[in-house]
Amino acid sequence: MRRIYFMVPDIDTANLVVDELLLKRIDDHHIHVVAKEGTAMGDLPEASLLQKSDFIPATERGLAVGGITGMLAGLAAITFPPAGLILGGGAVLGTSLAGAGIGAWISGMIGMNVPNSQIEQFEAAIEKGEILMMVDVAKERVEEIEELVQKHHPEADMGGTEPHIPAFP
Repeated sequence: MRRIYFMVPDIDTANLVVDELLLKRIDDHHIHVVAKEGTAMGDLPEASLLQKSDFIPATERGLAVGGITGMLAGLAAITFPPAGLILGGGAVLGTSLAGAGIGAWISGMIGMNVPNSQIEQFEAAIEKGEILMMVDVAKERVEEIEELVQKHHPEADMGGTEPHIPAFP
């Protein structure tokens, strides 16, 4: 999946774009809209905390760093066993899993409180009243959807594509 970012000037245009995307079989769960706080969004699919925060990238980083740290702790425990205990490969596996879980949890909690770094570049336009739209599409459909938006809405300002969106959110 890829996430396409683009700005539209107002809520009416955002509603038209959402309708066109739905006609192109883009599920409304894959459309996320961010507007200035207090804007009446109507039926537009508002971006959730997962899209507005750095939760997912932070969780991924925490998973990796925690897993590596846990693995190193397990290897150290095997190399220098505490109080003469005999430890095997299960110690490395256990500490790796524990480290990955703890790292993902802590990083995710921190990431929830950090604004999405991809959205920051659009903050000034959002504060002026423009609407940010994020659309998650299959890699093969990125060009098709970008062309659709630009053809029907030349006033839309394309903001780029995020290279990879995890499937689980």
